[in-house]
Amino acid sequence: MAVARALKRRKLSPPELPLEGSSAGSPARDDYLSHAAAWNVEQQYEQRPRKQKKGTESTRLPIKTADGLVERPVIVEQEEELVGSLLGSSDEHESDIGEPVHEQKPVKVPIRQQILDAKEELARIGTLLTEDPEEHASGFRKLADIAASTNPTIRRLGLATQLAVYKDVIPGYRIRPHGEVNKDEKVSKDVRRLRSFEQALVSGYQNYVKELAKNAKASGESTSEVAVSVSTVAISCASTLLLAVPHFNFRSELIKILVDKLSSRNRDDEFSKCLDTLQKIFHDDNDGNPSLDGVSQLTKMMKARDYRVDESILNTFLHLRLLSELSSRGSQNHIDKPTDLSTSSKGVKSKSKKEFRTKKLRKVLKERKAVEKEFSEADAIVSHEERDRLQSETLKQVFIAYFRILKARVPSLTGAVLEGLAKYAHLINQDFFGDLLEALKDLISSSGDLLGEEAGEGVGEIPQNPLSSHDPLRSSLLCTTTAFALLEGQDVARSASALSLDLTFFTTHLYKTLHSYALNPDIEFSAKSMRLPDPYSTSNPQSNPTADNRVNLKTPSALLLRVMSSILLPRSVPPLRVAAFVKQLYICSLHLPEKSAQAVLGLLHQVMKVHGRKVAGLWNTEERKGDGVFDALRGDVEGSNPFAGTVWEGELLRCHYVPAVREGVEGIERLIRDFQ
Repeated sequence: MAVARALKRRKLSPPELPLEGSSAGSPARDDYLSHAAAWNVEQQYEQRPRKQKKGTESTRLPIKTADGLVERPVIVEQEEELVGSLLGSSDEHESDIGEPVHEQKPVKVPIRQQILDAKEELARIGTLLTEDPEEHASGFRKLADIAASTNPTIRRLGLATQLAVYKDVIPGYRIRPHGEVNKDEKVSKDVRRLRSFEQALVSGYQNYVKELAKNAKASGESTSEVAVSVSTVAISCASTLLLAVPHFNFRSELIKILVDKLSSRNRDDEFSKCLDTLQKIFHDDNDGNPSLDGVSQLTKMMKARDYRVDESILNTFLHLRLLSELSSRGSQNHIDKPTDLSTSSKGVKSKSKKEFRTKKLRKVLKERKAVEKEFSEADAIVSHEERDRLQSETLKQVFIAYFRILKARVPSLTGAVLEGLAKYAHLINQDFFGDLLEALKDLISSSGDLLGEEAGEGVGEIPQNPLSSHDPLRSSLLCTTTAFALLEGQDVARSASALSLDLTFFTTHLYKTLHSYALNPDIEFSAKSMRLPDPYSTSNPQSNPTADNRVNLKTPSALLLRVMSSILLPRSVPPLRVAAFVKQLYICSLHLPEKSAQAVLGLLHQVMKVHGRKVAGLWNTEERKGDGVFDALRGDVEGSNPFAGTVWEGELLRCHYVPAVREGVEGIERLIRDFQ
């Protein structure tokens, strides 16, 4: 059955009302009011279309029901619930505002619990960084935040944890700064991730080094014990980092931390640790950069303090590795070639080492070998040239410091300077020989004044204070050693006359002071020798911190033997000089300790091999040359008349309590009998 179509009804609207300002009694108004009672106002209101809200308009398609009616789906919105919830929350908020609010005070965590929590957090972050540093690069910042705590214990733990982490994650190469990396360059995801990690590592490491420098400056007598404890940890971390990763960034900042500590006056455990660290850096340096940085900062610090520093700081230059490498010279007669065990002495490969190779394989191996040779030669040339340049610059800095100290005449550093010059004098440029010899003569003259030569106290007096940091005997011996070491290793060693170098002054002074060295009780002692202080001494060794460093590198006995070898072993030495020194050395052997006596007799054995025929008359009373007697105290070597006497001291040395000394004397006499 078809549904009847609804009738369309016309909209009834009331007649227009009169405009404002029109008269109230107009006919139109009266007509409007007379028909108002017949109107159905409610029906008209119901038939008006409903106005929907714009926000709730449905966009769904109409649905045809089973009855054939087309209806639109109605979306039920829970506006009332939402409004109610909002009203409820506002009511609750209003009720909360009306009530008084009680602020909760922060709970104070005990210090012990704070330390335990910091330990756990440091251990967790450190483990993550060690396992996968690229994934957890943000851990560097977290470690720094924990180490910035006001609690000194947490600060020490944070510094030590960062030290362990950086030692593990720092690569074996130097990382370029962020500004040097081309940001516009297209790289892969892995490379970008690696660069991001490297920049995070450099940034965190830089902040860590700055924190170490700030904490290391808090040491001193006026500071508290808490600051000193943190400073000790900071200096220890800097020393460990410098030894572990000397190739990495910010090496100069770490060296500056140690140099600043060495500039202080008090010698404590941290001072000794910094000193040992620099010595190891100098000794283990392969490329020359760490040594150059350390020497440059040390020389600047000493110059800024007018060389009022400890003597042990200057002794660190004796551990420089470059000085021993520069002293080596190649042979002028043949070319040194690398030896191959697979080749014979004639350069031909043995048949047992040959193996069958095809022609194609031989060609490939030949090309590969040529390429490897080119690469190796290129690397070697670059490294050697760069290292030689750095070593030359470091050597220049060392000698400039030595010459400035000699010019300034610093008594506490004279021994250390002479020690270095005596060891490395063969590396000095020939243009400085004349000025250096004049300075050494002045030092010997001043040492002679201290010994009382000009005051008439006699030649060879022992200084009254043997524990003094400035030992006149040792200073004069070092000056003589330096003077004779100038020509060692030089190309003009055989033509010393071309340089106009007269070493007679040094030879004469050494001859006059031989008896003083023989009577010196510390002739075999060095700075590392264990000995008790003299209980009857008027001076207090503990009040003089430099007393244990008056023997820096070698003992006086070793230096004396080195000088005597330079004087007596050349074949051009006059017989009178050889005879005078042989006679004096036999006299000194009676007073020297057993080891020094053995060393002196060993030197005399070598001298007899070279000059045995010239001085054989000293062992024969029937072949005496000249008249008069031997004068051992005469200042002139040739004027002491050595051939007027005999070496009768050998008979006393035959009764020495040490068998090695007796054997040494008998060996010399056998050589003399062969010459006779």
